[in-house]
Amino acid sequence: MSSKVRAFLKWAGGKYSLVDEINQRLPAGDTLVEPFVGAGSVFINSDFKHYRLNDINQDLINLYQLLADQGDRFIAKAKPLFSEDNNKAEAYYHHREQFNLTEDPELRACLFLYLNRHGYNGLCRYNRKGGFNVPFGRYKRPYFPDKEMAFFAEKAKRATFTCLPFSEVMRSAKPGEVIYCDPPYWPLSPTASFTSYHGSGFNRSEQELLAQVSYEVAAKNGVPVLISNHEVEDTRRLYGQASLDRVQVKRTISRNGAGRVKVNELLALYRPKSLAGCKD
Repeated sequence: MSSKVRAFLKWAGGKYSLVDEINQRLPAGDTLVEPFVGAGSVFINSDFKHYRLNDINQDLINLYQLLADQGDRFIAKAKPLFSEDNNKAEAYYHHREQFNLTEDPELRACLFLYLNRHGYNGLCRYNRKGGFNVPFGRYKRPYFPDKEMAFFAEKAKRATFTCLPFSEVMRSAKPGEVIYCDPPYWPLSPTASFTSYHGSGFNRSEQELLAQVSYEVAAKNGVPVLISNHEVEDTRRLYGQASLDRVQVKRTISRNGAGRVKVNELLALYRPKSLAGCKD
């Protein structure tokens, strides 16, 4: 791929800036499996014959499936929401309430895209009752990503989409498949909280389960697993049976320029051959 393509969604922790580093470390295979697809930057910027794309966020997978099925028709349906009149706080909160009340898949998908591009900092956050609660972002002119959506829809012809627990997706992997995991980040400090993921939290026990399942899938199924996460002492310990690489990535921690800092990211690769002789 000659140049990188951006995802059509804003996404906290998106991997656009790291796709080259990730692609260099992904083993060869026919199918890429992503249990935490998020905005899909690795899917968009890699070249596998097939893809299995999963996320626990039903709204995200619903949007992807409709875009894959309808293509230009869906893009045309979503575009009117990106008008000057809809880029106002009153309109945003009206659409947010409409999103939280409707069960219509097409309307939810259009509104999910609208909220993503108009909400604060591209966040995707729900309250305990499952209501989307990200505040208005106050952008001058939110971008309608029609070209990026068309690219996604075309490439999605190679993909299947699911909304399942990550462990179920990983344990179903077979030789010839490669797994890339981009879980919610481990906190950078002991005082920071675990990153919330959809309506439920992704806590320490789930981080530990991910490491356990990655080892299991590589050793027993013969499927390599690459994981990205913050580099901290806990993640180095957690991924101790994998090959570890450190890369640097810029993180935006506030809205001003001074908030952009470089942090270390850990890329942990579980290779089937190196784990084959290990005991559980």
